[in-house]
Amino acid sequence: MLAICCASVIVVVMDISIVNVALPSIRRDLHASVSGLQWTVDAYTLVLAGFLVLAGSTADRVGRRRIFQVGLAAFGLGSLLCGLSPSLAWLIAARVLQAVGGTMLNPVAMAIVATTFPQPAERARAIGTFGSMTGLSLALGPILGGALVDGFGWHSIFWINVPIVAAAIVCTALFVPESRAARARRFDPVGQTLVILVLGSVVFSITESRQLGWTSPVLLGLLAVAALGVLGILGYEPRRVDPLLELRLFRSVPFSSAILMALFALCGFGAFLFVTTQYLQDVRDLSALATGLCLLPVGALVVVLSPFTGRLVGARGPRLPLLVAGGALALAGGASLWLQPATPLPAVLATYLLFGIFLGTVNPPITNTAVSGMPRSMAGVATSLASAGRQTGTTLGVAISGTIAGSVLTRGETAFMKAEHGVWWMVLGLGLGIVVLGLLSTGRWALNTAAGAAELFEEVDRGADFRTAPIGHR
Repeated sequence: MLAICCASVIVVVMDISIVNVALPSIRRDLHASVSGLQWTVDAYTLVLAGFLVLAGSTADRVGRRRIFQVGLAAFGLGSLLCGLSPSLAWLIAARVLQAVGGTMLNPVAMAIVATTFPQPAERARAIGTFGSMTGLSLALGPILGGALVDGFGWHSIFWINVPIVAAAIVCTALFVPESRAARARRFDPVGQTLVILVLGSVVFSITESRQLGWTSPVLLGLLAVAALGVLGILGYEPRRVDPLLELRLFRSVPFSSAILMALFALCGFGAFLFVTTQYLQDVRDLSALATGLCLLPVGALVVVLSPFTGRLVGARGPRLPLLVAGGALALAGGASLWLQPATPLPAVLATYLLFGIFLGTVNPPITNTAVSGMPRSMAGVATSLASAGRQTGTTLGVAISGTIAGSVLTRGETAFMKAEHGVWWMVLGLGLGIVVLGLLSTGRWALNTAAGAAELFEEVDRGADFRTAPIGHR
């Protein structure tokens, strides 16, 4: 059962990083624009970000194994259609179908793992193994993607998912027990629609801003839709008993900081992957496989550091890993400003080591901070929102970096390297933001706000809903 769940997280997460290595080949083969390449990545991560929470609550209600199998089937069909894509529009549509399946896999797999291992020690080991698969996926993605692109073409990076998913569907039917939550959260169609409107409008505006211009009526209209969507969420969600976005969680400073840090972290890493694969292949003329091997230090450090970081967080808390992660990201952004087309490759790889240190130390403390002080009844919602923050960050990282640097790639390496500096300054700022939030979220005042939020939800669990409690008890 654990192997099946781990296989699901590997294919879903790997499809975020594996595609980046294939982007130059996709651009040449399908004559894609830079915004088209951005949507090849963002169509996937945007859907993942928008529907993660819905998929988890639906599985709690109708059955986790059933939703898991539906997700596997959708992901496998989407992968097959991606591999058969004759055009960019077809590819992007198939990526959306892939992502719809992906939303039903990771949060549901985590719930299956948690319910299958009732003993705390066993559960901790199982969740640790499951969580380490993210690092393994990021390590495998660029290398496997590079080998497949060089050997069989970019279509093969999607075909490889099909036999894995087919085997997982059969094994799920044989070995994974059906389970449901004792109390499933209700479906929130209005909240879900508002979330998609906000995320979709913002990402589309950023992605198409260079082509349409920020004064375009289309972009101004979309930004207005996004603003109205945010106001709608703030006005509507607190009125529901089971909102899609549990806004009361944000009363906890550690939780709010964890969501922002997740967004900052993956925004920086998404920008790094999008720009770096094009720098290595289009500027330095490396093959796809050589590009994957250049990114090996990143994945290797994630695999090595993630378990150690998890133990460190358990023993000493999340502050030190967060400071290391934010500092490494800021240093990586600063060091990348010095990279040139002729920079010696060892110096380039040393810079990538900083990104590996960052990614290997940032995820465990973010997850720990998100659930810090929360009652068990809200842990699943908190981790789902943290995962949504990560996917949103990846989406924004690709959208912003493509807008800054991607559009000048056809004008030569000098123009690209100059524009690329804007991306690295952004990455440097995101790293410093993580350092500040890491300090803010781990102090005594922050922990007291988390305790206050936990008491609020414990009252709700006992039936004393916050919305109907007397003012003096709120």
